[in-house]
Amino acid sequence: MNKTFLTLDSRGMISALAVGTMLVVFGGNMGLFFLFVMILFLLLSAMVTDFRKELKKKMKTYEEKRGWRNVAANAAVPVLVAFAYYLNYFFSLGLSSLIVIAYVSSVAAITADKFSSEIGVLDRGPIMLLTFKRAKPGTSGAVSVAGLTAGVFASLLIGLSLLEYRGFAAVLLIVVISGILGDIVDSVFGYFEEKGIGNKYTSNFACALGGALISVALFAIIYGI
Repeated sequence: MNKTFLTLDSRGMISALAVGTMLVVFGGNMGLFFLFVMILFLLLSAMVTDFRKELKKKMKTYEEKRGWRNVAANAAVPVLVAFAYYLNYFFSLGLSSLIVIAYVSSVAAITADKFSSEIGVLDRGPIMLLTFKRAKPGTSGAVSVAGLTAGVFASLLIGLSLLEYRGFAAVLLIVVISGILGDIVDSVFGYFEEKGIGNKYTSNFACALGGALISVALFAIIYGI
């Protein structure tokens, strides 16, 4: 855990603690699970950030410290979904399963994006998603085979947190698909980011939101609600 927090500056750490507190409070009986999934994201992010660190430094793509804006951009949607879980419990809406899966899917999306970025930057053959033109490694909006594969793997790792959940196979499928599609949403926003529209924070937020919304759509298709 200490190594994880070393990737955050002081304001980032304070923001992360605030996020953790909100997840536990809003999550109620699922609060510790919500916190666990977010900590898993942080741990995996720290690990993949350190992968081939020296090479990334030479490429000038290594980001050593991240601040409160990074935390807010990545955690805003999961916190909102956790709040939806609180409202669901308070008003007895009967949407617990949907909201839990949406939460995990939003975290799967930001984890997939992190893996795609940190692994994809090492791939020498990225292309811009919307134009299919060759791009420099690390360019926002660019995708690569290695990056997308890493994103699928990351979504799978986060999805395994629901191993004991009823209908795990279908749930895992929802999370993995939502995670990688959320990652692709980030790349779409990244393309416009390169054009001066938005920034990495709006892209991260869109990624998490995309993962959550796509999971809701898939849940409705599979379970008919």
